[in-house]
Amino acid sequence: RVEEQLSFEPSGSGPHWLLRVEKRTANTRWVAAEIARLAGVPASDVGYAGLKDRHAVAVQWFSVPVLTTTADFWNSVRTDEFKVLEARANLRKLRRGALSGNRFRIRLRNVVWSREQLDLKLDALRAHGAPNYFGPQRFGREGYNLDRVASWVQTGDAPRGRADRSFALSAARSLVFNAVLARRVEAGDWSQLAPGDLASLDGSGSHFVVTAVDDVLRQRLSVFDIHPSGPLWGHGDLATRGQALQHELEVSKQLAPVTDLLAAQGLTQERRALRCAVRELSFEREANTLTLNFSLGRGQFATAVLREICEFEGIVQLDAEED
Repeated sequence: RVEEQLSFEPSGSGPHWLLRVEKRTANTRWVAAEIARLAGVPASDVGYAGLKDRHAVAVQWFSVPVLTTTADFWNSVRTDEFKVLEARANLRKLRRGALSGNRFRIRLRNVVWSREQLDLKLDALRAHGAPNYFGPQRFGREGYNLDRVASWVQTGDAPRGRADRSFALSAARSLVFNAVLARRVEAGDWSQLAPGDLASLDGSGSHFVVTAVDDVLRQRLSVFDIHPSGPLWGHGDLATRGQALQHELEVSKQLAPVTDLLAAQGLTQERRALRCAVRELSFEREANTLTLNFSLGRGQFATAVLREICEFEGIVQLDAEED
């Protein structure tokens, strides 16, 4: 179960309804289209902040123009796939990324760890966070978006549709980022800062160059105010220095056809935190069933947390991500 946390408080008046919707066995775009149909408006008039997995029980927000509909109308909407939990007026259409994060509740069955083993795993997550990998959902079903990237690199022919090109470029960027992060995990410095790193401010797109690591930076790192960062690849020079730069240059050589493609498409160098803070982490255990509760920031994946606890067999699709 995943529930969106808005980054703002609804205004309480205005030309849009903000709908808090619980959905299951349906993807976000399909629900948005159904809301548009019920309201009698074009699908493009319906807004949502992020995409949620089809298979999760997901509580997320949508916006729709008020027009002739009422709060009572929306509160009565119940289908097999979704139901409206509340309707609140707002001044603006809901935009992508207008989230502070997501709250997860995930049940794991057939757990065999002892209480001591479980405590060690969870204490490590509380202290260090989790490597902030892009989850398998970013790469499409059975890696389909990466197949698009491979075809683009090999033939020079871009996917035809604008959305398909966007998904391919997003997957390509995620591939490079994950490779840099994996390299730093192997080196043991994914959660530490060193001179030459670019430190990312938690919950922000801002970052700064680390020239020296002092007690102030160590304290900010320990409370998850700042994080080491990795590249979301594009054209332009890397701003990292030292060992961080070496990690990124080595990966760019290994994945040169992909990094060249991203630069050629006009994307600019951006940054993403290498770790995610796992907040409000708690658990309930009954026999061999474990229920985890935790919160992640916007654009972070539940599988990044689960992979620090479990060994996966096949792909687990339990992600909430910013699109």
